[in-house]
Amino acid sequence: MKTAGFILAGMFFVSCDRQESMSSEKMGDIPWIEAKEGDWNEIQFGGEGSAQWSDGVLHLEAGVELTGSRFSGELPEMPYELELEALKEVGSDFFCGLTFPVSSKEECLTFIVGGWGGGTVGVSSIDGMDASENETTTYGNFEEGRWYAIRLLVEEGRLSAFIDGKQVVDVATEGRKLGLRPGVIEYCAPMGIAAWQTEAKVRKLRWRSVAD
Repeated sequence: MKTAGFILAGMFFVSCDRQESMSSEKMGDIPWIEAKEGDWNEIQFGGEGSAQWSDGVLHLEAGVELTGSRFSGELPEMPYELELEALKEVGSDFFCGLTFPVSSKEECLTFIVGGWGGGTVGVSSIDGMDASENETTTYGNFEEGRWYAIRLLVEEGRLSAFIDGKQVVDVATEGRKLGLRPGVIEYCAPMGIAAWQTEAKVRKLRWRSVAD
């Protein structure tokens, strides 16, 4: 991670203090769709750890590189909001790499939490630039053993992301080239969860439409 990352890390929850949009409250009558455990499959990246569900929690063992699980059920359709909770057990890189569909299952992005040495947050990839080098890049301190609430709002022409209720991504996507970073992360498409050399847990993944 760049030196600037360490300088900004402590400012993460201060500089990104804009609160969540009101869409969740306004859409209160629309039911959530829960991601069922039986619709997830371990991904064979090569050198991966195990990715197993137990009591509603997806346990990701640290791998040589990536460990992850791919969702094989019915996908959310834009516009939608998606939320989950993620926890880093031990490791020094991202504990939540959430790949998700945008306009279709062929157009996907990955929201990275804790990458590039443990502190980078952002979206890969926009106009060919990954989460460490585009305008979504920011930094934060992520404690081991703590659950973080993560939420995405995927709308036509805009993507927003929140961690513990604080907005960390607000990016216009209309006319932009959206896609996954080249490499094995593509195995997560169209929707999946992965961690890089880090033991992690994920739970309470669900989504719902935010259409008018």
